[in-house]
Amino acid sequence: MGRSGPQITAKRQLWYCLAFTMVLLALLFRPAHCQQCRIQRCNADYVASTSPPNGVQEEVALGMNYCIALRAYALCTRRQARSCRGDLVYHSAVFRIKELFSQHNCSSDGPTSSAKVPSTSRPGVSELCDYENQVLLSGSAGQQKKYAHCGLFGDPHLRTFRDEFQTCKVEGAWPLIDNRFLSVQVTNVAVVLGSSATATSKITVIFKTYQGCTEQKVYQATTEDLPLAFQDGTRSGGESSSLTIMERGGSSGVGRQVKIQARYIGTSIIIRRVGSYLTFAIRMPEDTLDFSEDSGGLQLCLHGCPRNELIKEHTLSRQSQQPRLQPTNTELGPLRPPHQVYTVERATAKCRETLQVEDVYFQSCVFDLLTTGDPEFSMAAYSALEDLKALPPSKLKQNSPRTPRVFNGGATQTLAATSNGSLLPLLLLTLLLL
Repeated sequence: MGRSGPQITAKRQLWYCLAFTMVLLALLFRPAHCQQCRIQRCNADYVASTSPPNGVQEEVALGMNYCIALRAYALCTRRQARSCRGDLVYHSAVFRIKELFSQHNCSSDGPTSSAKVPSTSRPGVSELCDYENQVLLSGSAGQQKKYAHCGLFGDPHLRTFRDEFQTCKVEGAWPLIDNRFLSVQVTNVAVVLGSSATATSKITVIFKTYQGCTEQKVYQATTEDLPLAFQDGTRSGGESSSLTIMERGGSSGVGRQVKIQARYIGTSIIIRRVGSYLTFAIRMPEDTLDFSEDSGGLQLCLHGCPRNELIKEHTLSRQSQQPRLQPTNTELGPLRPPHQVYTVERATAKCRETLQVEDVYFQSCVFDLLTTGDPEFSMAAYSALEDLKALPPSKLKQNSPRTPRVFNGGATQTLAATSNGSLLPLLLLTLLLL
């Protein structure tokens, strides 16, 4: 006889129950067997994105692009949250990411990029060697970088990175700038026989090695030669020509000029030959400068001239209104007698031909003519003012470019630029007419 119906039905129900249990167990254990924790991949991609193979040093590689790479790292770990729930490496990475966001002041909101470095890494390195591009990539468009200006011209007159204006003696070799990016040294020689007046005859600029962006480059200009190349004969250097030299034609008789562009540090330099001497102007981001008093030793652009080199007084004789010249060391080069004898009125008229506003640049022009008698010096102040317009500091947005602070032997004051001759009495007081 066959099996009864109830027995067959019970066996089928038992089979169905076992089959359902097996399917349910398979579904429950599937993530553990099929979805693996890939936190090591996130770690590797993050390390690759912050360590380009071309060896860009930490301050470049972990500069403006660092926050982008960190956000990409955080996104990768969030995607692994389910599969890495019990992984100690994963939890350690999550904790470290929070610390890095705080340490580098990175926002969790913003653009992310693939943490994997492409096989052709040159475009990435080119971006890292462009300071302006780094500012854009930082995502802080509303926080514009601030720039500082330094200029040296004429007898010589110095405008510092602190926006102070000085007149100095500084005969011989003096450092203008000396930091981790570049060094600038000038040599000033006596101008006329029997005078303390000096002017710049040589400028040496050393761009220090910046791994991944440029090798060391040296540029030197003299009164005899204003070259359009570095000393090794090249006109550019570094990744994607992050350091270049170009010639700019003189205008209004201000002579030949050379511009050096260091894109990797956002710096521009203009060197001119005005008459028989040189002028210098530079514009650098403030965050590349250290304004502390004990930074880098003697740097004229940063800290100004030493107090014993500041020119505080200049006396004129009543009869000729010609500066009473001081004896000077004549070992640094051949000296010439004064070209002409300028009175204050003649010097003022000569400077007004190129400088209409009687500001500190106008005063410098008059002073140079009085101390040297060299009409070529009347163009040095004009050149410096043109360079200030071409390489303006950020402070010019609030202050007129023609009213820097005048620093004289510890006293600081602001001279307002006027066009009605009101600065002439101040000039006469400065020269202390007898």
